[in-house]
Amino acid sequence: MSKVVLGFSGGVDSAVSAVLLRRAGHEVHGVYLDNAAAADREAAVSAAERMGIELTVLDVRKELEAKVCRPFTEAYLRGETPNPCIICNPGVKFKNLIAVADRTGAELVATGHYARAENGALYKGMPSNDQSYMLCRLTREQAKRMTLPLGNMEKTQTRALAAELGLPAAHKPDSMEICFIPDKDYIGWISRRTPLPGPGDFVFHGEFAGRHEGIYRYTVGQRRPGLIDGRKVYISRIDAASGTIVLALWEELFRTEVWARDFNWLIEPPTGPVRASVRVRHTKWENPPCTATVEGSLVHIVCDEPVRAPAAGQSAVLYDGDRLLGGGFITSI
Repeated sequence: MSKVVLGFSGGVDSAVSAVLLRRAGHEVHGVYLDNAAAADREAAVSAAERMGIELTVLDVRKELEAKVCRPFTEAYLRGETPNPCIICNPGVKFKNLIAVADRTGAELVATGHYARAENGALYKGMPSNDQSYMLCRLTREQAKRMTLPLGNMEKTQTRALAAELGLPAAHKPDSMEICFIPDKDYIGWISRRTPLPGPGDFVFHGEFAGRHEGIYRYTVGQRRPGLIDGRKVYISRIDAASGTIVLALWEELFRTEVWARDFNWLIEPPTGPVRASVRVRHTKWENPPCTATVEGSLVHIVCDEPVRAPAAGQSAVLYDGDRLLGGGFITSI
């Protein structure tokens, strides 16, 4: 019987993953990455005990601070829209799971992500809850060590199975917030860490359109309250250096060209143009065909259909059908 190291929080996804791994004949060793309240850690320990799972608790707060929280803060103050889970997965979560696997003699690591891992390649999960986008920065070596038990399941099926098995996590609410900002108060969290930039101007079609309280309160694509000439307006660009926020109409948010930096390939890096599809945010519906070309240190992505408000700091993620090819951080050039 082979051993699998499972990222275990005690929530419904990790609990059902543990059951499915055992059904497949694996010995399960859980790992709880401790970065939150003591109550969450105690709940994970209690859940592991009830399920008879050996659990390792790792304090990752310092590592999370250096590799995720600090870059997240800096990106926000640059006017970007960072996605901390995408950074955390390769640099903290899977790094630590694989380290425990190496120490305990386990070949594979697992999480409750809704995506598929097959023969070292990563693929989309079920359309209703696909999370492959969040895995775009894993290394090829990390992908080779992965198994994802929920890859062919929908969340409703996971909950139904948990209820059928009598797992206490069956009705536990999903965690939708960023783990290190559990109250969702981004502004308060950032303000406790660093001085915030002051007010600046809104600009619409080159003209002054009012004042704002600080760029950290806005992200690209967000609607600005109120109307201009009777029409809704949206954040189109944030200039951190000047404190200016550029506004646009809905139809002006769409782009056919996207540039990505620090691109992470889960295939051999291509030497010519690649036909693929692209996601520029974690949505279920925007995934247009595109052509991607490596140009120096950047990847130039030309979409067959426009995508809405590609935001600097978010990830542009490429797919070949369902297969995840890799992703990079959107940049403005």
